[in-house]
Amino acid sequence: MIYGWIRSCKFCGARLCAAAAILFAVAVAPHAVCAQQEAPVHPDSIATPGMAPKGVANVQWYVSREPVPRNSDFAIAVVVEIPAAYHMNAHKVSDEFLIPTTLAADLPAGIHQVDTTYPPGKVQKFAFSPAPLNVYQGKVTILMKLRAAADAKTGSSEFPLTLHYQACNESTCFPPVRVPLRVSVELADAGAPSRATHPEIFARQ
Repeated sequence: MIYGWIRSCKFCGARLCAAAAILFAVAVAPHAVCAQQEAPVHPDSIATPGMAPKGVANVQWYVSREPVPRNSDFAIAVVVEIPAAYHMNAHKVSDEFLIPTTLAADLPAGIHQVDTTYPPGKVQKFAFSPAPLNVYQGKVTILMKLRAAADAKTGSSEFPLTLHYQACNESTCFPPVRVPLRVSVELADAGAPSRATHPEIFARQ
């Protein structure tokens, strides 16, 4: 009906035309905003942060040793479980315009990053891409290798990790998200007794 009012404006006075235009804007604008917030983004579109569905991936972290003695190496494993309906770009992407999966750390004094190992990914074909893509599906583990220095402060040490990834389904990619993780590590004097933890995860790496 509103569209009909606007089309017939040429037969109305100026005031009636203005009123019809305002009514049209009020009626349509809220729906346009909702569509912008809820609509998924095609891979070729410009991504808007925060639009990706929440909880696409389940993310857990694990420490390889307890406690971690000074002057020794240890690792943090970040295990990402991706639901069957989704995948995410691998760390080594198929195209420079794709967003890779990355893991970053803000380490405290006395803990140094040695290396980060990413799984290789699997090449798959999807409807939205003319070329196959290197992606992660199912469960993947990212391993960050660290070293506790000789002067590392003993006791409990907490620091943040950030997992950055872009999730997609069979036809659409969503804007990238950053998942904050808070890691806690127990540090001990050099030579202190220490045991390996979570061998089911670290023995395979």
